[in-house]
Amino acid sequence: MARPKKIKLKLKTHKGAQKRFKVTATGKVERRHAFARHILTSKARKRKRKLAKGVIVSPANAPAIRAMLPYGQ
Repeated sequence: MARPKKIKLKLKTHKGAQKRFKVTATGKVERRHAFARHILTSKARKRKRKLAKGVIVSPANAPAIRAMLPYGQ
């Protein structure tokens, strides 16, 4: 009898990470800033502008996030 072919299982994407992080074309992981959603009246204009922009994840945390996004969502 013929042996069944070994298949590689598909990896599941962590849906929470998929909603929060994005992998750029160069392979870096991008995230949004915290503290930018409410109580904005007490924050300076300059601070709010900076919080609105995305930022690259620190190199220490990137491998863990990349593991949750196996297909580079």
